[in-house]
Amino acid sequence: MNKKLMAVAVAGALAAPALAYAQSASNVQVYGRAQLTLANVKTTDATSGVNIRSRNRVDDNSSRIGFRGEERLSPDLRAIFRIESGVNMDTGDNSRNTGPFASREGWVGLRSNSMGQLTIGKQNVWWTNFTDQTQANYINHGLQYNTGGNGGGLAAPAVRLNNDIKYTTPNWNGFRGYLNYAPNSEAAVGGADTDGKVLGVSASYLTKTILAEFHWAENEAAGPSPATRTGTKLGLGWAYNPGAIISLNLIRLEDENVVGTSTRKVNSWQLNWSHMMGNWQWMAQLGASGDRSGASDTGSKGWLLAAKYHFSKRTGAYISYTKVDNESGANYDYNGGGNAVGVNTAGVGVGADPSIFGIGIQHNF
Repeated sequence: MNKKLMAVAVAGALAAPALAYAQSASNVQVYGRAQLTLANVKTTDATSGVNIRSRNRVDDNSSRIGFRGEERLSPDLRAIFRIESGVNMDTGDNSRNTGPFASREGWVGLRSNSMGQLTIGKQNVWWTNFTDQTQANYINHGLQYNTGGNGGGLAAPAVRLNNDIKYTTPNWNGFRGYLNYAPNSEAAVGGADTDGKVLGVSASYLTKTILAEFHWAENEAAGPSPATRTGTKLGLGWAYNPGAIISLNLIRLEDENVVGTSTRKVNSWQLNWSHMMGNWQWMAQLGASGDRSGASDTGSKGWLLAAKYHFSKRTGAYISYTKVDNESGANYDYNGGGNAVGVNTAGVGVGADPSIFGIGIQHNF
């Protein structure tokens, strides 16, 4: 055998184990959720205009499909990624947070047990809730004060944020910190200010019995007098039994130079309870928002009762009832997930109180 062929053979023999190691050290998982609900929706007690008559509909409740994976680069370093997309199983269209890949989340980064995690892409900012999983993972519709959808005329500073850079600290005995930064000037044209940005600071302390979280975010548009949305959220929970938790969340939203006003503020709170009894999971929520500063009768209050039967760890069926009472100048609705009753529809009266009765099934894979 000549020397060139010998060199190629030796190189191939040495490369094969390295390639096999790379393949065995990386993995990709397909995961997702299929969740649909038969819902009856209506509004009552409209201050003006008309109410929405009782009607039945089928709702997709944040069904999704995703891909996630990691590759071990060294004993303490991994490459990680996630691509998660919403799917509308009731209609098959691309409305309600669905459409192209990464319509929910999409990021790539590095994770180290000693140094923390750095990711770049479309990510959650401020919206994350460690102490309330009712609407996010348990049933169809929960109260939305905790996510900023409180109907006070103010929006959350950020939810799933495009072009976000996020650093997560290592886990220090249950404590973690989170820092977010996103430039907010993609749509700027020539000569326009490009100094807009979104900043986020969060912290969590999670143990078997105590759950605590803090979130702050500021969304500043570009310009000499930028419109700014700020949100602050504090949550505290007690896991008093396996599968049982009670938690309280306090929320404050503030606008400055938004919709032609100087400053607007609104405070909200939300109480959450979940308890497992055998295969049954029982849930309840109470919440309220005060009047928006400078605008009377713009508050609301709401409540939820629900029960879910778990056939397995991945599949469950539930029944739920959610009701919100809007004051005469408020228009709270269930905007999360695109399943609003329609309080903000043209012709529907301000102050209308939306309710949703649902029977649904959820399967996680």
